[in-house]
Amino acid sequence: MQQTPTAAPFGSWASPITSQMITRGAAGLGQVAHQGGTDLWLEFRPWEAGRAILTSRNAEGKLEDLTPPPLNLRSRVHEYGGDTFCLGDGVIWFIDFADQRVWRIPPGGTPEATGARSGSGLGEPIWDGVHHRLILVAEDRPLAGEPENRLVAMDRHGQFHTLVEGADFYAFPRPSPDGRRLAWLEWSHPDMPWDQAKLCLATLDESGRPGPKTVLSGGRGVAAFQPEWDAQGRLLWVDDRDGWWRLYREDRPDHPLVSLQAEFGLPLWQLGAHSYRPLPDGRIFATYCQDGIWRSGLIDPDAGSLEELELGLAGLGPFVAAGAGKVLGVAHWVDRPSALVAIDLESRRVEILHSSMSIDVPEGAISRPQSISFPGAQGQSAHGFYYPPTNADFTGLSGERPPLIVKSHGGPTSQTSPSFSLKIQFWTSRGFAVLDVNYSGSTGYGRAYRDRLKGQWGLADVADVAAGARFLAERGLADPARLIVTGGSAGGYTTLSALTFTDVFQAGCSSYGIGDLETLARDTHKFESRYLDALVGPWPQAADIYRARSPIHHVDRLNCPVIFLQGADDKVVPPNQAEAMVQALDAKGVPVAYILFEGEGHGFRKADSVRRALESELGFYGRIFGFTPAGEIEYPTIRNLTD
Repeated sequence: MQQTPTAAPFGSWASPITSQMITRGAAGLGQVAHQGGTDLWLEFRPWEAGRAILTSRNAEGKLEDLTPPPLNLRSRVHEYGGDTFCLGDGVIWFIDFADQRVWRIPPGGTPEATGARSGSGLGEPIWDGVHHRLILVAEDRPLAGEPENRLVAMDRHGQFHTLVEGADFYAFPRPSPDGRRLAWLEWSHPDMPWDQAKLCLATLDESGRPGPKTVLSGGRGVAAFQPEWDAQGRLLWVDDRDGWWRLYREDRPDHPLVSLQAEFGLPLWQLGAHSYRPLPDGRIFATYCQDGIWRSGLIDPDAGSLEELELGLAGLGPFVAAGAGKVLGVAHWVDRPSALVAIDLESRRVEILHSSMSIDVPEGAISRPQSISFPGAQGQSAHGFYYPPTNADFTGLSGERPPLIVKSHGGPTSQTSPSFSLKIQFWTSRGFAVLDVNYSGSTGYGRAYRDRLKGQWGLADVADVAAGARFLAERGLADPARLIVTGGSAGGYTTLSALTFTDVFQAGCSSYGIGDLETLARDTHKFESRYLDALVGPWPQAADIYRARSPIHHVDRLNCPVIFLQGADDKVVPPNQAEAMVQALDAKGVPVAYILFEGEGHGFRKADSVRRALESELGFYGRIFGFTPAGEIEYPTIRNLTD
């Protein structure tokens, strides 16, 4: 017999979702591959300080870690890394984070180091079977000046040879199956890969050296993405020449394989992230985004048709592997944690091979996302996913509306999705409403929506998150006196800007967020060093705009409490950004909390850091809004707050 829910203040509900649950077994799942009857994938483990491990599952379902401590499969290229292992010649090749050397695991053997490149970062290895070598993206870091990027090959003796150089950035090296051609992406300052990237092709001589390159696509305001070779040796790629990332093939380069208003590409923050895989029978398994929702389908290139696969998923990827009749990838749902799955393309059966975590959460404590659109910046539609407070054991007090957390994703050229997030459920099961916003500039809605943020960062995104909060408050779905905005990295900048330049929110949480655009322009790493040229204006010519949009210079307009969460080793957004804001707020007498996490970079990987960040944020809101969170949590020290 179901019990009557207990009436209790929103935010104080006892939840089955604890911070320990979130970190205890929450492994991140990344790059995948299939070899014979064995599935391989990267697993990121918070309880091992975020170490990335190569894990396998054989045909009998036996799990095995292939890379023991201290090996950590991460690339330093472009700071965000990406693909770090590949298969070739019966060997598993991978990059170790500590030494950035290529390691190998021979059949039945144990990991052993091979060649070394002093001062280099390596990433996105791919096996060139014709020339018996690895091809990689390399990033050399001189003592002075910017890192230098190139494509390199490592021969069987562990020696490296430069293949392609001259551009600022490289990605997706792809040798053709017959070893006669090499395709790749390249782009240069001030462009980001989603602004303008060229698809290049060169003929290889007998020794594997490339000749002069030809630009097949991209450039001149077009962003090419993910070159791949199909089973017949024809080059496939994605570009957004007509406003949508669509698939093309070299024998029909002027016509997309499928004419659909959907995104078959994604922003290249990580090397090797992809959206499709050619199949042996000539079809293409593709993931694509419509209205912010990722779907999966099978493309028949010759017929120009796309068959959507009804798999019951909220997304798949962004790393998948494909073979005869089978796709291996990381699946996402709206009501359960992500998992490594095998998809039978004929029966459409989804087999769960390995879950990212094992949890026991009652059905009644899971909030399901609702896709919403609302009038945003300049009256144009903005989008997001609304999660109502949900806990079958509790209901709010009569007449009370829930506090609302408005989340602004990072990037800013990125997107949020309706995929299950235990962190969001942590809040909704305690009585918070959550709005996860895909503000102007987000991907998944076409090039025009993505370009809305050009010259408008700190304006359009802020207008959208503020409009989303007002939209829900006006409909009685949120307490207008308890509106909270949160975000990390670029989302932290949107958060601080929304708190500073609008009067919509009463509290906020900035995780490794940006308070000073000028400092970011001067201090950030090469990959993003010219990112702000398009989002704000060229530096230093547009210095006045940078100052006008930097919250640090307008603290006199920030009058509500903020908690700052920051990694001590963050190279993307250094701690001085948060500390300058904290000092300014403290001097002004505004309630402020600051937690510096030692040993953490841009984002928190350690279990204890994740736990402490969540509990401190919850405790912060409880102190600010006058409710007592359920259970034993760690409260932060809040300056300038009197009981």
